[in-house]
Amino acid sequence: MKRSYDINTGRGGRTGKNIISVLLVLYSFITIFLVGDTVLSSFKTKQELVKNLIGLPKNPTLQNYVTVFVEEGFWRYILNSVLLVSASLLLMMTVSSMLAYGMAQYRFRGTNILQGYFLIGLMMPVQLSILPLYLMLSKVHLTNNIWGLALVYAANLSFAFTVFYRFFEELPLSVIESARIDGANDFKIFASIVVPISKPVFSTVGLLQFIMIWNDFFLPMVFLTQKETQTLTLAIYSYTCNFLRNWDKIFSAVTVALIPILIIYFLFSEQIVAGLTAGSAKE
Repeated sequence: MKRSYDINTGRGGRTGKNIISVLLVLYSFITIFLVGDTVLSSFKTKQELVKNLIGLPKNPTLQNYVTVFVEEGFWRYILNSVLLVSASLLLMMTVSSMLAYGMAQYRFRGTNILQGYFLIGLMMPVQLSILPLYLMLSKVHLTNNIWGLALVYAANLSFAFTVFYRFFEELPLSVIESARIDGANDFKIFASIVVPISKPVFSTVGLLQFIMIWNDFFLPMVFLTQKETQTLTLAIYSYTCNFLRNWDKIFSAVTVALIPILIIYFLFSEQIVAGLTAGSAKE
């Protein structure tokens, strides 16, 4: 009876895995189709989009990109997004990695409470705290300011802290103790030993947070209302106010926004997975 139960359970597990695999493959095909059609549509004129929305462009043109970049100054929004992402990642990864290293290497009263606090941060949507955040930034005159919004992103360090903490828990203590015996202080150990051996985790956290901040629409919409401070996502959204008039521009703008995400996916997907699983298995 036990053998029969195991066999049936195994068949059920394989069936479930097959169903999930089919759904994931179907989802992948739909995503690839939509991304490909978006890129192809960016080379079509407005008149051709009306007649040939899905399919290869009959007369490919770069006029949409010329209009977006040259005539409407799309470079300004790209630069704002790059500055926002760079400042946010620098602050977030510096603070979260040092905090995680300190908590992983030193046990003190209240450690579990702090860990629970950061776990709650993973479950709490930013929309719940948007009003106090806005009031705080407005009091220090950091609304409509790239650096003010970068502080908001940097403060959202629960995910980064969790990944760093799980990895730092598995660091070989012998290496750290040897450095201490040689006279190195904690900051030197962190900078010269911990950071180099933690490059996969730093890369993973940086790439995932880059995608999140680059694609974010809600926070820039709330904090960056002036046109000169707007990011790429807000610039694309501005075209949708008159969709039928601007839909040729929308396809080219969306394609530009997709390029960094596609590059990250194709070049670093394995590295992201490796970084997330690093330190998850204890020996």
